[in-house]
Amino acid sequence: MTKQARTILFVSITALFFLMAPLIIFYSQGYRFDFKTKKIFQTGAFSFKAWPQEAWISIDNKLVKKTDFFFGTVYIENILPKEYRVKIEKEGYLPWKKTLEIKEKWVTENKNIFLVPENPRFNLLEEGGDNFFLSPDGKKGILKKDEKDGWALILLDFEKNISSSLFQEKDFSEKDKNTDFITLEWSSDSKRFLLKNKAGKNQYFVIEVENEPNIFPLDFLSMNLSDAVFHPRDPQVILLTQNLTKEDNLFSVNYKEKSLSGPILSGFLALKAFDNSLFWLDEEGFLRQSNLSSNEIRQLNKKPLSLNPDSQYELFTFANDKIFLKEDDDFYFLNQDRQSLEMISGRIKGARISPDSKKIVYFTDNEIWVLFLENIEEQPRRKNGEKLFLTRFSEEIGDAFWWTSHYLVFSVGDKIKITEIDDRDRINIYDLVIFKNPEIFWNKYDKKLYVLSEGKIFISEQLIP
Repeated sequence: MTKQARTILFVSITALFFLMAPLIIFYSQGYRFDFKTKKIFQTGAFSFKAWPQEAWISIDNKLVKKTDFFFGTVYIENILPKEYRVKIEKEGYLPWKKTLEIKEKWVTENKNIFLVPENPRFNLLEEGGDNFFLSPDGKKGILKKDEKDGWALILLDFEKNISSSLFQEKDFSEKDKNTDFITLEWSSDSKRFLLKNKAGKNQYFVIEVENEPNIFPLDFLSMNLSDAVFHPRDPQVILLTQNLTKEDNLFSVNYKEKSLSGPILSGFLALKAFDNSLFWLDEEGFLRQSNLSSNEIRQLNKKPLSLNPDSQYELFTFANDKIFLKEDDDFYFLNQDRQSLEMISGRIKGARISPDSKKIVYFTDNEIWVLFLENIEEQPRRKNGEKLFLTRFSEEIGDAFWWTSHYLVFSVGDKIKITEIDDRDRINIYDLVIFKNPEIFWNKYDKKLYVLSEGKIFISEQLIP
């Protein structure tokens, strides 16, 4: 090769290097050239985390990648800015579908995808029941049955997979007298429950189930009781509401020692014990809080609630800073920053807080909503106090539980459904199973769904890890 040829080759390679190097750098940084618009732009990316692991990701009907084996994550980069039809699927599960937008220099993500099992298995647990009460630790349940000689209570032990008869109606009633079952409430330690019956007047019994079942009647109290609940810190202590003509009084009693203390509080319209605090609505419309171990009282709202003497009031306390008040069917949230009761909605049927305590679901006969209790920084982003409408049905909604912190399981008519709360594009709502007039109970500890239908209690397979 001549010297001139070598010079030309060197100059050409050098020029090519200086020409291509910036293009390679720009390309590696996500820059692309659109020949249609004659413009340079940057690409974006998708980031997903899904359960179960090793699920297939399709974009615009083309299989792209699997989520990884260990964490169920996937990152797909260098995607042109526009909308894409994304599908995540795995055999044995219903697919997750959503149209998502990619923007320049932006990662579109969803880190909370749970695929819903297709045709999950439900096994018959017990027959003949008309009420079911799941313990707080999720390890036990009480099934109330109607039998020939009256009602009976059956203890279901989910860990040992056995059921045993606890007590019958005759164990709580006087001879030849019927006793109406009203309700049952577990203690926070799941070792006992409080039974409320009615035989002319309200009757209360504490039933211990941890070892040998035992009944402790509260008939030694010579007072007319309108309500009774367990002390949140000491399950051997019962907080009792005495119903008087002018005002209600609150007492505490150690049911084993039969020692009564109080009244510790008077003149309240609604009461809730949580952790080591007592919350109540007083007769002036103020919410107040006191420590159960001290006399210090805090006023929580600056402006009193306008009270209706004919209304019924109920307090919901999910944490010391997440307090709700129900006035008949109207639902209020205590805004701690503003120290005010703010109405969320009317016609409320029920409400539950999410496992991460960042939001609550509340529902009417036909609608389901989510209220965000703090700012959510992950996509889709939410603001504290933001309300999200999820869905509406012509049939009546029975109940709703948090399946995860980002999904709900609920019953409507004869169908049990699961819905996500990601409202980008359409909300994915799935039909899980059909039962006749189901009552549902989600056990967050064994991750199983319990269904009471036509006198039978069914239990699902484990639905999530």
